[in-house]
Amino acid sequence: MGRIDRLFEAAAFSFVLLLVLGGEQRAQPRSVPLLSPPVVQSPPPASTGDIETQAREIISDGLVDPNPQIRANAVEVVATTRDLRLMPRVQKLLADEVVPVKFAAALAVGDLQYAPAKNEIIGLLSDPNPNIKVAASYATWRLGNAEYYKVLCNSVASDDQTVRANAALLLGKSGRQDGLQFLYWTLQRTDSADKVVLQAAESIAMLKDRRIYPKLWTRLISAYADDRVIGIRAMGALGTDEARNALVTMLDDAVPEVRLAAAEQLGKLGDPIGEPEVLALMDKNPGADTDTQSQERLRVLTALAIGEIGTPAVTRRLPPLLRDPSKVVRLAAAKAVLRSAGKKAGS
Repeated sequence: MGRIDRLFEAAAFSFVLLLVLGGEQRAQPRSVPLLSPPVVQSPPPASTGDIETQAREIISDGLVDPNPQIRANAVEVVATTRDLRLMPRVQKLLADEVVPVKFAAALAVGDLQYAPAKNEIIGLLSDPNPNIKVAASYATWRLGNAEYYKVLCNSVASDDQTVRANAALLLGKSGRQDGLQFLYWTLQRTDSADKVVLQAAESIAMLKDRRIYPKLWTRLISAYADDRVIGIRAMGALGTDEARNALVTMLDDAVPEVRLAAAEQLGKLGDPIGEPEVLALMDKNPGADTDTQSQERLRVLTALAIGEIGTPAVTRRLPPLLRDPSKVVRLAAAKAVLRSAGKKAGS
């Protein structure tokens, strides 16, 4: 099919969505409608607090940023780090005029079971946008109304491919094994778009179904680096010994972005084996002779890997990333600070 330059659609769940691998075929990730590319360059904010305070300030600023991609990514950070202190600000974004931001906020409410936002979520059940209805149904189910799980199951049959992909995502996030029948049915439908197939496969992995391993493996051996990154993320979600072994092999990939993605997923699985690779890449600065976007991408992935590995050797490299001129790098670093702090607190 050749190298087709396809746009990434924005979803609020992973900084992987910021990746645009130069010269590669770009597979469609999970998604709500397209957002504009973020205006990423800005002076870092001044802060005199400790590193966790600095991280929360960056996230807080991101939640009110004029660029919707930054707002959506900031919401994702709050949800992933489970920082309830920032949820009142996320709650305000349930009224955001941009669909992906509102979608992300609704999912954050569901993920964190944030009851103070229940009334706003109920209001979104009648939103004119079907993606918002699906997100609100997920949040309502998570807040205790069991009947709304059926909405997710029914929505994977939507004629709207974005709704179908989002419903598949939410079935994966639900943790319910009875969602597998709907995901496999969606995966095998001949009219499912690439983004739906990719999301269904990843959601099956999120539900820990080992049968999906061969399909994920085909992504890891793709000629395209972004395909390999997608496969790595799904293998991390699957989390079996077989998946972990496959991730270890990706630490030898020729593309730095792929190696960093593998290091991050292994860190999520509690294995810091990618630490030397992250440190080596930071010391070598492999993107120094590339364009600004490529350099930014490497710094984002480096920060995310640091946050999941969480060892002192890598976390001490975070302060400069918190002062990076790029907003997306600062957000990734802020996420890393809180993720690594959470790992330390849980140890």
